[in-house]
Amino acid sequence: MTTQVQPAIQAPAPAPAQPHAMPRAASRGEGVAPLRNNPAQLLHLVLFVAGAVLLPAGLIVIGLGWYGVAHTPYVYDQNAYIVSGGILGLGITFVGGFLYFGSWLARVAADQKESQRQLSDTLLLLADAVSHNNAVANGAAAARPAARPRDPGSVLVVAGTGTTVHRADCDLVAGRDDLRPAGPDAPNLTRCRLCNK
Repeated sequence: MTTQVQPAIQAPAPAPAQPHAMPRAASRGEGVAPLRNNPAQLLHLVLFVAGAVLLPAGLIVIGLGWYGVAHTPYVYDQNAYIVSGGILGLGITFVGGFLYFGSWLARVAADQKESQRQLSDTLLLLADAVSHNNAVANGAAAARPAARPRDPGSVLVVAGTGTTVHRADCDLVAGRDDLRPAGPDAPNLTRCRLCNK
């Protein structure tokens, strides 16, 4: 009986991973402190931190009140521990819980605002496509060439007083309100490293 040895199949070596460079902020006034210009995110953070501190603190106060009641034989001392430990601890715990709930509501509101923005952008593109198709169907295309629907990535913009040109759909400028079109001074601006425009 003969045995055959098959050559081992080598898997191709994985391509070396290129390090992903993090974008850098342009100047002190732009993008460095994201909470300064975003009151919803600041509210979410304040409510979350306050709830994270008060909820366990209330439970600790309740525990200290129980310890005081359990280790004193006198009723008048126990009443003081019940009031200061039990009732105050419950109050602090409820306030911390409500702040957590408020934090959750602030997060839901921010997510809903982002969803509405995306839906609005999608509806604008859809309306543009429908009007383009209606124009073609009605014969307006025969009289003059129809305008192509505008791709959001084909528009070049500059954020605020920045010196970097981005595509309109670049992640670095998404959600910014201070975008302006890159005009004739675009050659003096640097290109964004993320969207490569």
